[in-house]
Amino acid sequence: MKQWEKVLVTSNQTLLDTMKIIDESSLQFAIVVDEKRHLLGTVTDGDIRRGILRGEGLDVPITSIMNAKPTSAKRGRKPYKYKQIMSAKQLRQLPIVDEQNRIVNILFMDKFEQSINKNTVVLMLGGLGTRLRPLTNEIPKPMLKVGNKPILETIIEGFKQYGYTNFIFSVNYKKEVIQDYFQNGEAFGVTIEYVEENKRMGTAGALSLLEHRPVEPFFVMNGDLLTQINFDQLMQFHIEHRSVATMCVREYEYQIPYGVIETRGADLIDIKEKPSHRSFINAGIYVLNPEVFDYIPEDQFYDMPTLFERLITQRQKTSAFPIHEYWLDIGQMDDFNRANSELKESYK
Repeated sequence: MKQWEKVLVTSNQTLLDTMKIIDESSLQFAIVVDEKRHLLGTVTDGDIRRGILRGEGLDVPITSIMNAKPTSAKRGRKPYKYKQIMSAKQLRQLPIVDEQNRIVNILFMDKFEQSINKNTVVLMLGGLGTRLRPLTNEIPKPMLKVGNKPILETIIEGFKQYGYTNFIFSVNYKKEVIQDYFQNGEAFGVTIEYVEENKRMGTAGALSLLEHRPVEPFFVMNGDLLTQINFDQLMQFHIEHRSVATMCVREYEYQIPYGVIETRGADLIDIKEKPSHRSFINAGIYVLNPEVFDYIPEDQFYDMPTLFERLITQRQKTSAFPIHEYWLDIGQMDDFNRANSELKESYK
């Protein structure tokens, strides 16, 4: 089986089926076909995440979220013609079909050009880790070991596997422990610069300390997270939506421990016993364009939600990227113990 054939899905398969195929293939893309491989539509990782944001269930047929009018090209053209089509329409993938509109190949832009990810990764590492004491009495939280390596090393490896190797560490508490371990990053196959917070700056405020500001979209991430998200998919999502800022969000379900009363005026019209609610919460991972620096005050505490609120008020384009992959915020002792217990099963 050719690699592209692994991303063919049929119209009776579900959103969940397609999500698994896209994740397993690493091609960030799927083609919807009928039983004779006629092209019906395309599905990107972004299409799936937009469907989740709309509230689509994982069991809906993939035809409900696919792009039913995808760009395709007939077979037999010169390679540069395909590249022109993909460049003009900003496509990362292009289905190739025969005269009966049956899929015969899928071309990928990264086959035409070597992808070098110059995007910077800014990691926020200045927290005190108060809720994890006494573990953090001598070392900062990002240096706590999950498995046999520090959380921060696992984060670096997660970005590195997608070609992101330019890091800026924003440090404060026990900064020398981080600096002594990672130094300039050469031993880990990356480059690392440091900025030092002399006071609490907040996730966005610390960006004002950067001496060399990124000139391309860049990542910002809290240094106490473990996740298996595809950072290429996140960056592509941000670019496709032409966003100034993208926030990763995670679905959170909670149950109200009481009967909830619905009224109309003085009339009691319904009682829902201990209902569950689902909401999206901030997952602590962001992609920002360089122009966000214009909205960040100098040398002040400024958190990331406040930055997004300001961008929204100023009518700047912001987006939400829903995470369905493994994600864990190691904020308390129970989270730390859970991370270690789940390592073999969920974080390999």
